[in-house]
Amino acid sequence: MFLTLLLATAVLQDSSLVYGGRANRTHVDVPRIDTVANIDGTLDEPVWRRAARLTGFSQYQPVDGRPADEPTEVLVWYSADAIYFGIRAREIHGNVVRATHANRDNIDSEDQIQILLDTDNARQIAFLFGVNPYGVQQDGTRSAQFAGGAGGPSATGGGFRNINPLEGSVDLNPDYFFESKGRLVEGGYEVEVRIPFKSLRYQDARVQSWGLHILRRVQHSGFQDTWAPAIRANANFLAQSGTLDGLHDLKRGLVLEATPTATAHADRSPTIGNGNYQRKADLGGDVRWGIRQNLTLNGTINPDFSQVEADVGQVLLNERFALFYPEKRPFFLDGLELFDSPNQLIYTRQIVAPLGGLKLAGKLGGTNIASMIVADDRQYSWADNHSPLFGVSRIRYDYGSSNTLGAVLTTREDGANFSRVAAGDFRFYHSKLYFAQFQAAESWTDSLRNSQKGSLLQADWDRTGRAWGFHYALRSLDPGFKAVAGFVNRTGIIEARAFNRLSFYGSQGALVQTYGSFFGWDRIWNNAGAGHGLAESTESITPSATIRGGWNLSGAVTHSYFAFDPSLYSGLTVEQSVGPVVDTASFVVPPPEKTEWGGSFRVATPTYRIFSGAASITESQVPIFREAAPGNSSRIDAALDVRPTTAIRSSIQFSRLTIARKSDGSRFSSETIPRIKVEYQVSPPIFLRLVGQYAARSRSALRDRNGNPILVGGVLDTGEVTNEFSADWLFSYRPVPGTLVYLGYGSTLEEPREFRFQNLRRTRDGFFGKISYLFRL
Repeated sequence: MFLTLLLATAVLQDSSLVYGGRANRTHVDVPRIDTVANIDGTLDEPVWRRAARLTGFSQYQPVDGRPADEPTEVLVWYSADAIYFGIRAREIHGNVVRATHANRDNIDSEDQIQILLDTDNARQIAFLFGVNPYGVQQDGTRSAQFAGGAGGPSATGGGFRNINPLEGSVDLNPDYFFESKGRLVEGGYEVEVRIPFKSLRYQDARVQSWGLHILRRVQHSGFQDTWAPAIRANANFLAQSGTLDGLHDLKRGLVLEATPTATAHADRSPTIGNGNYQRKADLGGDVRWGIRQNLTLNGTINPDFSQVEADVGQVLLNERFALFYPEKRPFFLDGLELFDSPNQLIYTRQIVAPLGGLKLAGKLGGTNIASMIVADDRQYSWADNHSPLFGVSRIRYDYGSSNTLGAVLTTREDGANFSRVAAGDFRFYHSKLYFAQFQAAESWTDSLRNSQKGSLLQADWDRTGRAWGFHYALRSLDPGFKAVAGFVNRTGIIEARAFNRLSFYGSQGALVQTYGSFFGWDRIWNNAGAGHGLAESTESITPSATIRGGWNLSGAVTHSYFAFDPSLYSGLTVEQSVGPVVDTASFVVPPPEKTEWGGSFRVATPTYRIFSGAASITESQVPIFREAAPGNSSRIDAALDVRPTTAIRSSIQFSRLTIARKSDGSRFSSETIPRIKVEYQVSPPIFLRLVGQYAARSRSALRDRNGNPILVGGVLDTGEVTNEFSADWLFSYRPVPGTLVYLGYGSTLEEPREFRFQNLRRTRDGFFGKISYLFRL
């Protein structure tokens, strides 16, 4: 039946409207048809026979350049006010499609189609619209600007991280209004998508071209296909897009949205005050105005930024620096990709509880602009109980073949106190394989009449080859550099880092489809005070392999050096016993730990119909930062996603970290964090969720290498123990982004002994309700 439908469609379709990706027919003269299609998941209306037909997909992962195993056909046309896509995804391996009625954006483990629309055709940023076989939506943005290359490391977020080219630089937090509906059919699935021009920013021109990438994920095999042929030997994935040509006279109309919001809280902490619920109700709202096709003004007053789901617990006890959490709050998410900059100089979660704000984001001429001014709650003032005022601006000019020139200005004004940053950055591609990136920044801070300034300098060079790639970076951060409106969690260092990658590819149908390794080298020197010696170093080998059927295996072997910073231990003393006399002495900072070895192994299963999972184990020698001593670390992480029906999904996560002293094998700390989340999708707009998490953390009393107790500020340290169980449930009704009803309850309890569930003591709980409605003109 499905094959017959394909053949019939092909006969009725004009062959000039067929665009085969593998035939390099990727410049699409998309037809304009002034009509309306009913988005019901059935491609039987006559208008679809007049659409452009996109065929000839190629495999991109795990091995690029091969014809796709599963045939895919995408139909596209546009009317005055929207662009339409029809998807026919065929599955030749039988009834193996993975799909559930999931909540929005929660389709990573599903078969899916992603449509990337680069409406500026600058090959830098694309709107992402994804759908699973039932039409469940996923949306956000994908940016090429600061991705690190084909599977190579990248310098973002104030540090370095590995980025998968098909997944990296993707932000799924923004929500856009679009329509979709899908259904399973014999031999595959069909989906219809309608994207209104009101939901997009695009060029201010009568006739224009848009970049287009279409990706298909086939979960049973682990393959990912693209319509426009994409190869790994290219440093910019978006630069390999096709185009939609000849778009003209688009009618976006008036873009004016208002979203009033009402929230109510009833919170209590039985250990504080009389233990009664403290009730609070608030009214607020957001306004969004599309000044022109590619420029938007947002405003907010007394917004509600309550987190509907708490951030997932992270291991904390042996960390020295702040951990990064993603932005989830609606006002900041619209146009957030335009604020991206190297080193995360703009991090909106630094604005804790906004009272109100304005934001302008879009494009003027060839320049992307994004600017925001927001007043924070005065309880977060540094002094004098002022309301801190944040101002952040990002400007980026795109030129040539994906090259960029940018600037960042940020400030936090708090009465007489301030923290300001000015930065410039430059990125250019000097072939398909190579790019170089540079950034220079200066900060000025005056807090309680204590003035300081500092600079940040960074240079990156990246090669993204199919078999061989590298990423080299050098950066310097003065100890006085502070980015209070950003996320730069470590200063006073000079760092040099080099990563080389070798990749190999098996023949078609081979058991091992890809295999290779990263080879890493990292050096960090002190850039503060009189000491400029080597502070840390790491060498690593990180092999990985993709096995037929979607299995992934990876591991690592590391060798490290670590020198303890004496300034971190200036407030410590040691209690010593000489016969019957107990005395104190200064804490002696030990010499560096020069040889610390570590190893890890990780395995991830394919995405089966009912479940998928991953597990890793790490054994390593590590510094115990609080005691300036060597230790042995053992860590286990596991995750299991279970989908017993198309409406029920559950996720189980488990992390356990233990650190023992190398001197005598005694335990220094342990953390155990199990977490379970269960979702029931009652209907497309309604779902119920239950989240439970237990965090058992313990740290023994501090002592030096000789077993002597350590005093902190003259007080004997006695260690820490917390056994915290938290649970929350949520009812959510969200027919479209912006219109929603949330009803929820959260509770946290503690007990003296871990995982006994005895003598539980409630430390806080609360009810939460939120109603908002999107008025859209």
